[in-house]
Amino acid sequence: MSFYSVAKNFVVAPVVNTVFRPWVRGLHNIPSEGPAILASNHLSFSDSVFMPVKVPRQVHFMAKDDYWGKQGAYGWGMRKFFDLSGQIPMDRSGGKASQDSLNAGEQALRNGEVLGLYPEGTRSPDGRLYRGKLGIARLALNTQAPVIPIALIGTDKVQPIGKNIPRLGRVGMIVGEPMTFESYYGNARIASPSARWPTRSCTRSCASRVRNTSTSTPRT
Repeated sequence: MSFYSVAKNFVVAPVVNTVFRPWVRGLHNIPSEGPAILASNHLSFSDSVFMPVKVPRQVHFMAKDDYWGKQGAYGWGMRKFFDLSGQIPMDRSGGKASQDSLNAGEQALRNGEVLGLYPEGTRSPDGRLYRGKLGIARLALNTQAPVIPIALIGTDKVQPIGKNIPRLGRVGMIVGEPMTFESYYGNARIASPSARWPTRSCTRSCASRVRNTSTSTPRT
């Protein structure tokens, strides 16, 4: 059994399910095998804890590389945790460094893994979904992996930005229907980093679906 499975099933999930009682709707939309991109709104640091608890498969997040750069014993422990749990450092500085990070995410998808992404690239300061980055479209077009829109509900109330310790509260997750982009597949130029229009169009579609999913009527 992997470190991820042990940590999730015997440590994290029991605590989360008992304390925060997360509800979920539409879990059947996540495929049981094969590559998939989970595209979620991002309200809180704890999003990356609550989402994997309810997803049956292992989720490899594209996490900002700042988490790997922290110093001291705390930084070492964080790096080991992220590495052992299969997370992928994302360099957001642009250029070749960012492309190398996306290549690592693409390889995970080609290996049939589930990749977790926040289309905005960072946490929302006010709960609204802002303009998405192009990375999600490039990954979807290059690998033909379905994009699964996800809305996390209430995580910003449980752990607002700037708060290190979560407060008591119930959180939820709505999983939307998979998105695919067949009209763009098979055209290498469209999926290339220089092709702005189709990747931007794909990104807008993903962001719109995540936004619509997040405004669905939640079940609490």
